[in-house]
Order: sequence, then structure tokens, then C-alpha cells
Amino acid sequence: MKDTGGWIPPGKNCGACGAPTCEEFILLLEKGKKERGDCPFFTGKKAAAASPGELTANYDESDILGESYDFILHPLPGEPSARKIVLPFRPDMTEKLEIGKGDLVLGRPMGAGCPVQHVLSVIEADYLTGLLTCHVISPLLARERSDEVKTVSAYHIIGFEGIAQTVNREPVFGRRQRFLPGFCMMYLAHTGVVNMVLENSYGTHTRVEDIRIW
Repeated sequence: MKDTGGWIPPGKNCGACGAPTCEEFILLLEKGKKERGDCPFFTGKKAAAASPGELTANYDESDILGESYDFILHPLPGEPSARKIVLPFRPDMTEKLEIGKGDLVLGRPMGAGCPVQHVLSVIEADYLTGLLTCHVISPLLARERSDEVKTVSAYHIIGFEGIAQTVNREPVFGRRQRFLPGFCMMYLAHTGVVNMVLENSYGTHTRVEDIRIW
């Protein structure tokens, strides 16, 4: 088994290395089928050791522009990423494409100004409003299931929901705050209005709406 040198990928599951997830990349790395340099986030710096099942992303206290943020939004228990609520530019497409639970949806969050095209795995679809509640997944998984992908081209980000990890300031109901969606490929802070804060045994369950990137 090949030595990984103590370095692990950041857990973004971007698919750029050719593996569908960072966990799979680690396994291929150990088998000598991948090199650390295959990961676009490889810097040569060592990270704390972790097994594939325990892999988490590494975060600083500021985003890629050096701007601080109040909290990081992590997945709810048993989920792969924070929940993302989106609205296609044409809300009728949700019903027209018969989008439902488990479907893969491709589109770009143009309403928020994000330049990255996302692949979303649908948790819930509301035909009355057109709203889609989703998880962001690896683009590589969508390529492997390309015949199943439903394209909406562009959408608005309505909100995020997950567990808040306080970095500089805890989420406060009714306040617009800067936060980082966990596994964000741009590593760029978003802002939104906190409209739900629930203290649970597993953490601070938080929902943020009116999303902007600035």
C-alpha cells in the first residue's frame, strides 16, 4: 500500500481528480493508482490523519478573498452536504421536467452571481412554487449518470439549511450574516438572513435565506 505522506484532500468532492469523491481518491492514492498531485487542492502540506469514512473539509477563518465570516454551515446528520433550496429562473420547469426526489439537476446559480455550474441531488420538489430542496454533489457523478440529468440552466439560491459551526459570531435570528456553505468549491463567503436557529443534540440547526455573494 502506498504512503499518502500524511496529506488528505479537503473533502470538496469536486471530481477534478477523476475520482467521484475524496474518500474514493484516498483509497486510490493508497493503492498507488493516483498521485497526490492529481488533486487540484494539493499543496504539499500535511493534514491530520483521517480514515475515508471520517473525512471532513479543512477550513480557515477567512474565505479565498481573505474576508472573515461568522459561521460555517455543515450537513445535517447523515447527509452529504448542507441543504440548498433553489428556484429555477423558470419555476414551471420543475413540473414540466417532472423533477422529483432522487433526480439529478444541472444548473448555475446565476441569481447569486456564482460562476460555478452545480449538480444537485433533489430531496424534495414543490410543483406549486417550483422550489427544489437539494444536496450539492460531485460533477463526476453526474457525468456517470448523464442520461438521467435534468437541466434547468440557471437558478436562484433561495436558502441553505444545516448545522452552524461558529467561527466569529453565532447565527442570530433575523440578522443578515456572512457564512460559508460547507464544501463550497469557490471557498467564498455568502450572506443571508438567518430565519431559523434551533439548538439540538447534534448542533445548531440553522436556515439562511435571501442569499447573496459579496
